[in-house]
Amino acid sequence: MSLTVDLTEPFVPTSGSGFWRRALKSRSLVAGTIIIGLIALAAVLAPVISPYPPDQQDLFHVLGGFSSRHLLGTDELGRDELSRLTYAARTDLKVGFLAIVFPFLFGTFIGTVAGYYGGILDTITMRIVEVVMAFPFYVLVIGLVFIVGTGVRGIYIAFAVADWVVYARAVRSTTLVVRELDYIAAARAGGLSDLRILGRHVLPNTITQGIVYAMSDIVLVIVAVVTLGYLGLGVQPPTADWGAMISSGQDFLTTKWTLSTFPGIAVAVTALGLSLIGDGLSDVLRPS
Repeated sequence: MSLTVDLTEPFVPTSGSGFWRRALKSRSLVAGTIIIGLIALAAVLAPVISPYPPDQQDLFHVLGGFSSRHLLGTDELGRDELSRLTYAARTDLKVGFLAIVFPFLFGTFIGTVAGYYGGILDTITMRIVEVVMAFPFYVLVIGLVFIVGTGVRGIYIAFAVADWVVYARAVRSTTLVVRELDYIAAARAGGLSDLRILGRHVLPNTITQGIVYAMSDIVLVIVAVVTLGYLGLGVQPPTADWGAMISSGQDFLTTKWTLSTFPGIAVAVTALGLSLIGDGLSDVLRPS
């Protein structure tokens, strides 16, 4: 009996059904998905479930408490807090997820190519990575936003420059191991081109490292977006943003503590949900 190997098909270590079975058994992944799913649902349905537009003012109920008209009260400008919380979720989640798209794609690509080919390309890539990572992450992001300008555009540029290096380093380490495996040697012996080997055999087995890190990274990104909003460097008014809400509410901590507390709780719960997803994916995509 002869054994044949189809080198045109990528090496897949686990089946799709196996992935879903492990995913459903992962308590952290299920819990995190439920938390983020509810927050994302509230963000998507913000125009439907919010009782008022986020910038509508009720000047007769400035700094109002809980009431049937305003379930979570109003801020110093008479704006409904529940409406601003849901719209802020829409803003911060969108900015946070979009801000990691380029770092994830570019960093994964560079890390895979550098790790596969090695040599001078790998050396140059790692020197650039080391230079960028020599700067504290938040300090570098804030500095870049100062240079390129505040607002959403500045946030995207800052994270594009500062965040791809972590993906590149993590994926490169995995690629160094994968490129030495037997099925890669068999693919080379079978005459497959480097491009085909990278796309069909190496990348499917290294991208999981980037995916796992992305779920942890988005926590840092959203916290950074909120921090920039708190400092007045992030999402600009009148757009609702958790960081700006925390910043504006801190002046009323003794009289209306909920103004800063509720956005802070929203950030903490979002970070918890994303962290749980990251931990769950780490177990599911890299089973022991």
